[in-house]
Amino acid sequence: MGIDHDTLVGFAKSWGLFYLIAFSIAVLVYTFWPSNRKRFDRAKKSILEDDDRPKNGGSGEK
Repeated sequence: MGIDHDTLVGFAKSWGLFYLIAFSIAVLVYTFWPSNRKRFDRAKKSILEDDDRPKNGGSGEK
């Protein structure tokens, strides 16, 4: 018994959705895990604090 295209398509259609749902739940759990709050708060603030002026004093040089 070989694995043909229809078998692979059927497997992907039936288990791919469950895989994506499980992966989404894992990402949400990681994001809202209480011990990760400081990390995400620091990342949120560092974007605004570090890029408040142009590089090299705004002279246009790279």
